[in-house]
Amino acid sequence: MLTGLKKIMSANHKQNKSQIVDKKDMGVLTGILHEDFNQIKQLFEGAADFAYRELGINSTTSVIILFLDGLVDMERIELHVINPLVKQNEKLLQQSKPTMDDIKAVLSSAQIVEGTTFEQVIDQILSGGTVVLINGCQKALFLSQQSWEQRSVEEPLTEAVVLGPREGFTENIRTNVSMIRRRLKTTKLKFEYMKIGNLSQTEVCITYLDSIAQFSIVEEVRSRLNQIKIDAIEDSGYILELIEDHPYSVFPQIVQTERPDRVVGNLLEGRVGIIVDNSPFVLIVPVTFFQMMNSPEDYYGRFIMTSFIRFIRYLFLLIALMFPAIYIAVTTFHHELMPTNLLFSVAASREKVPFPAVVEVLLMEITFEALREAGLRLPRPIGSTVSIVGALVIGQAAVEAGIVSAPLVIVVSTTGIASFMFPNYAFTGAIRLLRFIMMFLAANLGFYGILLGVFFIVAHLVQLRSFGIPYLAPIAPFTFNNLKDIFIRAPWWKMNERPEQTGKRNLKRLGPRNRKY
Repeated sequence: MLTGLKKIMSANHKQNKSQIVDKKDMGVLTGILHEDFNQIKQLFEGAADFAYRELGINSTTSVIILFLDGLVDMERIELHVINPLVKQNEKLLQQSKPTMDDIKAVLSSAQIVEGTTFEQVIDQILSGGTVVLINGCQKALFLSQQSWEQRSVEEPLTEAVVLGPREGFTENIRTNVSMIRRRLKTTKLKFEYMKIGNLSQTEVCITYLDSIAQFSIVEEVRSRLNQIKIDAIEDSGYILELIEDHPYSVFPQIVQTERPDRVVGNLLEGRVGIIVDNSPFVLIVPVTFFQMMNSPEDYYGRFIMTSFIRFIRYLFLLIALMFPAIYIAVTTFHHELMPTNLLFSVAASREKVPFPAVVEVLLMEITFEALREAGLRLPRPIGSTVSIVGALVIGQAAVEAGIVSAPLVIVVSTTGIASFMFPNYAFTGAIRLLRFIMMFLAANLGFYGILLGVFFIVAHLVQLRSFGIPYLAPIAPFTFNNLKDIFIRAPWWKMNERPEQTGKRNLKRLGPRNRKY
């Protein structure tokens, strides 16, 4: 038994010893080629995609090329690294001991960077770079030869528009950065890179306009990102949940968007974007309640029609939140609020229904939510068909069977349509959840419960903050000059100032204009 215990302890000791070996503990390159290579090879032990190629320059100098198969373009390595070293061999042979500059001069890669530590070497290899180690040199050459499969730029699925650009972000951070840079051709546009995740080393980029964004907001974003300690970041949603001000609130305090034009529009108002590698969703901070109600398309159409659509959007916000609760309150407590003819019609339709109004509404609402989720999870060609046909068939069958009343089907259908009108998906989820709370309050207290629910929602919204910015700004606190882009969208020649909460460093965005035509 003691022998077995010693074996286990010895195995654990060897395992712990191997875990201690880390790129940060290895220090700087020694310049002894095979010694440096063996240390790097030890870290990649068991990694079948780790590849290398050794080339002899002359009798005293040789190089080893390191890379990960699948993350690099093999043809580019052959063309820009191996072939130049082989073809220029005669020129290099004329020198008794070629220097790093001599070897760098024959390489035809567009970008060549030098590094001195094992940590830099490992990071370059894991990021898809190509590393060249040279015998007798304490520096390594890093060449950018990355190439991997990626999705092409497509139209965003979650933020479709009739007017405006049709391209959306992809999972490649370089592509996403380029789409933003292409829209803002200014040196004031800044990109700051960092890596988050102990194992994933996910690249994260902070972007902002240096002449507009407040230094305090940018510094707060940096601070919160630097405080993240996690094994891996698989999507921007991980970061969203780790840096928001009020994680227990149902209301989103950070915007996720697939649209480059929406990111650029927010940067121009002094906000900060957070781009995460491997995610097509870019985060925007800080945000307000009213920003959640605005669509990117609002700024591409004429202001009169946009203002009308916004009015409809806010009206249906109330319907999505309170329509089922109002139905429960009226049919259970406040019959006198309905016209007589409507009261008789509703009473006749509910005569055969065996359940109280709240149970009736809950059955239909839960069924509608299930159909909505089923439509999202099913394959796209049949998802919409199942959700629409399922709603029609189940609704009609439930009415004929006397399980629910016909007016309730109208209420639930109208509420469902209303919930699809909000441009932000996370905000839609908050309204869907609060609707059930309002229904329970209405079932117990009638209209008093509805008013109580509205009071607590407004009180909660007032105390919310998004990176220090009040969530209900510019209504609370009230700023008259910023009302031009809240409930209506004023014409562009009237919106000559940025929002005061985020763009007060440089409020003026449009010069005076005399409209004489």
